[in-house]
Amino acid sequence: MSTLRIATRGSDLALWQAREVASRMQKALGVGTEILPLQTTGDRLKGSLAKVGGKGLFVKEIEEALLAGRADVAVHSAKDLPAAPHPDLILAAFLERADPRDALVAPAADANLVSLRRGARVGTGSVRRAAQLRRLRSDLEIVPLRGNVPTRLRKLEDEHLDAIVLACAGLDRLGFAHRICERIEPEMLLPAVAQGSVAIQARAADPLVQQLAAIDHRETAMAATAERAFLAALGGDCSVPIAAFAQLRGRELRLRGMVISPDGDRRVSAETSLDVEDAERGGAQLGAAVLRDGGDAILDSLRVEASP
Repeated sequence: MSTLRIATRGSDLALWQAREVASRMQKALGVGTEILPLQTTGDRLKGSLAKVGGKGLFVKEIEEALLAGRADVAVHSAKDLPAAPHPDLILAAFLERADPRDALVAPAADANLVSLRRGARVGTGSVRRAAQLRRLRSDLEIVPLRGNVPTRLRKLEDEHLDAIVLACAGLDRLGFAHRICERIEPEMLLPAVAQGSVAIQARAADPLVQQLAAIDHRETAMAATAERAFLAALGGDCSVPIAAFAQLRGRELRLRGMVISPDGDRRVSAETSLDVEDAERGGAQLGAAVLRDGGDAILDSLRVEASP
């Protein structure tokens, strides 16, 4: 095949990621590429994603294009992917992970999470970030925030917010690193599962899967595998306040995982160290431990709240 079609969302960040994947594929595989931007259900919705199906809504149409043969690969922000993959699709490769931390952006260049004024209005579109922010600073007013990265940056001023919190990776990739006031350490805000990672998805039976190994960043793939196994064990998705972060040290992964109630009052967390070859099993075991320690009660309460 001389030209590979790459399905992606149409946002600035998604297109940046798709172009980066296209460049890698052209160099490693010697093929031409065509980028196929698609509008997803998540892009069209204006309200809370958590109430209508979560961030999996950002991948539905893209996966459908892949399954129907209209695209050969799909490119996703890995943190947008639901825990349960489609049985006919596979995550064939990951690009090297960018900064996985959350970023604080504020009008004052020297602002940080601790120094924000009491009662500060902080915008975020993530239930995970909102829950952890409420636990750290119960005085903060959390303001729901949707939109792509440039839109969120505009809303900082337009909606008279004291700060917004979003991913460092998106800001770095789009040339907004200078807007970051604080790169918040995982000890304060544990990142979303696979945050900062770009996933390349293909049809499981397609021989292209083997070729894509040429652009796979193994360390990122192992970290994402552990974090996603943790998410799957909890039966959650990106709309639930679940966080996980794996750091590679030689052949060892340090994996931290957490589930937290939306109000921040209840939190169950755990961590483990495991061999990189044991990433999936170790992630699942950590998830099971969090469930046993009280995470199941938090998740059960969320399901009750979500039921009609």
